[in-house]
Amino acid sequence: MSQSHSAAADQYILTLSCPDKQGIVHAVSSYLFMTGCNIEDSQQFGDRDTGLFFMRVHFRAVSPVRVEDLRASFAAVGESFQMDWQIHPAAEKMRVVLLVSKFGHCLNDLLFRSRIGALPVEIAAVVSNHTDFAELVGSYGVPFRHIPVTKENKAQAEAELLELVEAEKVELVVLARYMQVLSDDLCKRLAGRIINIHHSFLPSFKGAKPYHQAHARGVKLIGATAHYVTADLDEGPIIEQEVERVGHELNPDQLVAAGRDVECQALARAVKWHSERRVLLNGHRTVVFA
Repeated sequence: MSQSHSAAADQYILTLSCPDKQGIVHAVSSYLFMTGCNIEDSQQFGDRDTGLFFMRVHFRAVSPVRVEDLRASFAAVGESFQMDWQIHPAAEKMRVVLLVSKFGHCLNDLLFRSRIGALPVEIAAVVSNHTDFAELVGSYGVPFRHIPVTKENKAQAEAELLELVEAEKVELVVLARYMQVLSDDLCKRLAGRIINIHHSFLPSFKGAKPYHQAHARGVKLIGATAHYVTADLDEGPIIEQEVERVGHELNPDQLVAAGRDVECQALARAVKWHSERRVLLNGHRTVVFA
């Protein structure tokens, strides 16, 4: 289970992926031992299909040490195994920007979870192409930015969003029911740093009122998928999915309400796991050390 919320200043998270071969775990554990660190929790996975190895280590420094020094000394280990690696303080909250349009259930859920400490994030701002939720966001003490989007100004609007992300040192952008298709360029610029939520009826029920379409077809399961955003609409690497069984007694509005709850749950878990650095990209898939 996550220890992020109670993590002390002497605790760190190491994540890595690299070509799988003998000696990786030994090299990492030896490095931590020689550096005077103690492993609190370790998870690993070797993917035979891709030939890649993935690892997440939560460790504690026995003696005071700077994260910069840990990164500098681990670089040689990373280079010897061709690792894509990161080391972060476990107590560090990830800075996040939330994007929303006119459906506010996921937005309100994430704002509340962040306020009560259920998400290890710091919400730098909420951005919307509408002003509907300005008052709600303000009640949480979070900055609200209205960035209208039209066909004519889309490039300018995305440039403004990118400027905000860079200025606020944002690590993650969350589309909390943001009903705008992002450009290919923006998807590439923020690859692996944007999470979206959509109902899992796609591609069966596209377009307006998918839950009403599902009701008309008598579906027995509703669901939601949280995934990374790519240029391929709603086809990015999946982080989390949630489903709920529904019966014939639910009317379309009740189905919508149930669907919103499922969307909130799936998105919140995806944001939590990403912010705890538990999700590693594996091509078109993910490795989730939940």
